[in-house]
Amino acid sequence: MVSSISYSVFTAYFFVFLSIFFVTSNGFFYEELTEGIAIKRTEKTSHLHFYFHDIVGGKNPTAVKIAGPLNSTGYGFGSTLIMDDALTEGPERTSKLVGRAQGLYAIAAQEDVSLLMVVNFAFMEGEYNGSSISILGRNPVLNDVREMPIVGGSGLFRFASGYALAHTIWFDSKTGDATVEYNVYVTTNEVS
Repeated sequence: MVSSISYSVFTAYFFVFLSIFFVTSNGFFYEELTEGIAIKRTEKTSHLHFYFHDIVGGKNPTAVKIAGPLNSTGYGFGSTLIMDDALTEGPERTSKLVGRAQGLYAIAAQEDVSLLMVVNFAFMEGEYNGSSISILGRNPVLNDVREMPIVGGSGLFRFASGYALAHTIWFDSKTGDATVEYNVYVTTNEVS
């Protein structure tokens, strides 16, 4: 009986020792491994220049109202539009298509005309084909130049950050249609 108790105690100590040994050695190994791997990251900033065409009126709008106040006939506070706008190389709508602005915007201010922009710029041309950047921010449209943050991206713009500068170059007050020039400065991390 004494030998079976000593055997049980020995077995218990043995398993405790093994568990401590494996936790320590695995933890030690992990620590050595992470210190031994050096990841080089270099930041790359790209400047993108294009034009955004928002067509609210006419037979083929690219932005449509999906929500808003029931007693309002116009685009007042709370009005929300969803868009699939062309991004072009030049200011003319017929200019070469380089991507699409897809997302939504809402009139988010009561005292002025400021939009909440939630939009992805999906590129379909050149080296950025298949990549996108995401913007989430305030757009006070009556200001000459507006700055909005880039909060992420995909493809070549994975983990992107930066800012977009918007400048309205044409606006039709009757229809609400607009052409906006964008200068986008996007920073990505390249791992080597």
